[in-house]
Amino acid sequence: MAKRFVALGDSFTEGVGDWNPARPNGVKGWADRVARQLARQDPAWEYANLAIRSKRLRQIAAEQLEPALDLRPTLVTLYAGGNDILDLRTDVTALMQQYERFVAALAATGARVVLFTGYDLKISPLLEPFRHRHRVYNDEVRRISAAHGADLLDFWSFTAYRDPRLWEPDRMHMSTAGHRYMTARVLELLDVTYVPDLPDDDPARRGLREAVRAERQWLADWVLPMAGRKLRGVTLGDHLEPRWPEPVRPADGMKRLARARMARPAGGLSGADG
Repeated sequence: MAKRFVALGDSFTEGVGDWNPARPNGVKGWADRVARQLARQDPAWEYANLAIRSKRLRQIAAEQLEPALDLRPTLVTLYAGGNDILDLRTDVTALMQQYERFVAALAATGARVVLFTGYDLKISPLLEPFRHRHRVYNDEVRRISAAHGADLLDFWSFTAYRDPRLWEPDRMHMSTAGHRYMTARVLELLDVTYVPDLPDDDPARRGLREAVRAERQWLADWVLPMAGRKLRGVTLGDHLEPRWPEPVRPADGMKRLARARMARPAGGLSGADG
């Protein structure tokens, strides 16, 4: 019996932070890793990933929902809305109403649906005003998950992510180690055993001077460019295509599949959301 895993969303699901130039859009990510492990358990698994970095919920709904329904998934994952929370004009109530309609449409297919809360990463005092709407978002995801019979991965509660090495320098995207850990948590939910390769020593603590220097570097390298893109109305996902828009069989070898996919003409950018 055919089994099909379809991954939907933004940079979290596309794989930003788990950089790999040999994969479509230059990233690998937890969803690719999950698909490969599922195929090792059962070669019948197929996989599609429609996620693109920087997309807002309205764009994900408009661009990914119908193609996902057409693929008739047996397993579908969704993370969406995180970019909307960082937009000052977002109406969180309206956002979550649209999110629930999205989840309801997925659940109506009979597929197993997996949702994620967002992580309460204390990025910087500059972003503290967004934490309230982040909590509202997470509470609503929990409610919607229960209401529609979806599985929930409560990212908010994963204490392992207190380790800064599980995050990219932009402080918004998981590093390769973070994607490996997320792979293990998704597979655990799916009753598949997977032991991630993670840092096994304690992270070094920074002194005050180094912390101040890092904060300035973060502002210059990530915050100001993101603010500039918002002002210009552009994002790093504008010229990207879905990484795996058509189902592939991970059992055939992800490296070989990636070479075939990347042989097709496509544009691409690297970087954080925004």
